[in-house]
Amino acid sequence: LENGEITISRAAGAITYPCKIMLVAAMNPCPCGNYGSKNKLCTCTPTAVGKYLSRISQPILDRIDIQVEVASVSYDDLSDTGNADSRSSAEMSERIARARETQAQRYKGTSIRANSGITPDLLHEICAMDEKASNYLRLAFEKTGLSARAYDRVLKVARTCADLDGAEIIGKPHIAQAVVYRSLDRKYWGNSMSIS
Repeated sequence: LENGEITISRAAGAITYPCKIMLVAAMNPCPCGNYGSKNKLCTCTPTAVGKYLSRISQPILDRIDIQVEVASVSYDDLSDTGNADSRSSAEMSERIARARETQAQRYKGTSIRANSGITPDLLHEICAMDEKASNYLRLAFEKTGLSARAYDRVLKVARTCADLDGAEIIGKPHIAQAVVYRSLDRKYWGNSMSIS
């Protein structure tokens, strides 16, 4: 996941291939699927929930840049014919295209193709923050116990959020959004703490 390589080892030897992937994964929070739900009662014992969650290790979670919890949908939500999101697919597609073009120009002449590939030596130059953003990230780091790896990944995701907004400097809303995407592992695998 980190090195963009896969090594296949057999008795005759080992060979390494390039292997850059985008990992997309999904899971329930417990065997019945209702742990943490505001609408449904979880029927699992605390031991069963702990055993189920322990199937995913903290080091693996730490390497997943964006973690999103999807709540169950009610009948009313499913049957609603109105548009809950005022942004159309075309508008979102246009924002994404602009952000990708921004990144293409930023990394022109380098081996980097997107913000996820920012190297440690370029991280603070490319992910420049304003003072409010920096203070918010410091608070998030101290209150939630983010790892050094998570810190780097939060900055890269925040850079992408800023690109989607057309902002050159990362602001507090971009950092806040990126931190929210790192909170799921703290909610279920650690202590969730609020940041204000």
